[in-house]
Amino acid sequence: MDRQAPEPTSPATVAPMGERNPHLVERLRGFGTTIFTEMSELAARTGAINLGQGFPDADGPDEVLEAAVAAIRAGHNQYPPGLGIPALRRAVADHQRRFYGLEVDPDTEVLVTAGAAEAIAAAMLALVEPGDEVVVFEPYFDHYATSIALAGGRRRVVRLQEPDLRFDVADLEAVVGPETRLILLNSPHNPTGKVFDADELAAIAAVAIEHDLLVVTDEVYEHLVFDDAHHIPVATLPGMAGRTFTISSGGKSFGFTGWKIGWAHGPAELISAVLVAKQSLTYVSGGPFQHAMVTALGLDDGYYTELADDLQARRDLFCAGLEAAGFTVRPPEGTYFATADIRPLGFDDGLDFCLSLPVRCGVVAIPSAVFYDDEDAGRHLVRFAFCKQPEVLSEAVERLTGLRPGMGPG
Repeated sequence: MDRQAPEPTSPATVAPMGERNPHLVERLRGFGTTIFTEMSELAARTGAINLGQGFPDADGPDEVLEAAVAAIRAGHNQYPPGLGIPALRRAVADHQRRFYGLEVDPDTEVLVTAGAAEAIAAAMLALVEPGDEVVVFEPYFDHYATSIALAGGRRRVVRLQEPDLRFDVADLEAVVGPETRLILLNSPHNPTGKVFDADELAAIAAVAIEHDLLVVTDEVYEHLVFDDAHHIPVATLPGMAGRTFTISSGGKSFGFTGWKIGWAHGPAELISAVLVAKQSLTYVSGGPFQHAMVTALGLDDGYYTELADDLQARRDLFCAGLEAAGFTVRPPEGTYFATADIRPLGFDDGLDFCLSLPVRCGVVAIPSAVFYDDEDAGRHLVRFAFCKQPEVLSEAVERLTGLRPGMGPG
């Protein structure tokens, strides 16, 4: 990104931390500590309800917890294989066949990673040459920008236009040029909660095929979709399986974000290329947790249905509360996140709003401006995570009610 949020302890500071550090390489000087770390630290210091960072406030299924304990006690505590344990790679392949009809070779086409974040970073390092262009849809998760910069790539953005968050295919075609290497796609989409539909995905696929581009797709929220929305993996589209690197993880679908077990699948040559970069990042990770994820991926259909239904109920509770408190909200089609417009409350700067919010009323949110190259585009928006217990969400809404400019603590 071209600018990061300031440190919470110094609201007047707007320059990225990297610009003040002479030891940091030039390609990372536009970045500072991620906004999620900053805002979670602010929540801890103030005791505020943390609706900023996307993690649930309760553990996932007991049987998955017990599987991790059993794996530890069974001695699965040394380095797992570089690609990941065979049982988890088979479980990933079985999951893709079960839900999407995709045939994946667990021996050569699956890679286990330290969460989806490592998979994204390793993919950029392995697949993007310095100067190559990577197309992303704006707003975008800030990790994408850092990963592209690590590889020496250049970011080209296509705006998801308010209010319906669709993109203009002409805009996508316009940013693709001779230096374009790949499209980095996220659906269901963080931060907006948008789920790209079949027509949008077909348009993306057509551009990728026409220009012989790879597609790296972050699908970590694949099971967190609501109402009539449906998640469609890009790799299921005609002509796309051979050029798509698909990423997911156990953190969001099973509620164990701290375990950092992710995975990816794609053509064997893509997997082996990304492994070269991945093995120099963490090498391997989470041996016993990999075993537990085998149990998680094998849960019955009822688990996945209940997961989405429960989160949809929390979405409805929270979004209704935000609307009643005076925000304008577009209910998300998926993910953990709801984006709110603060202008009806008399505010117009989401960064200032979020930095002062813990003191004003004891709630932490994320300013959406950090997800845009053009920060004015998201200046009036903030992102809340609603993956919390209903009573926590109700308390947060109560605290947010009555906000007005100039309102002090208490």
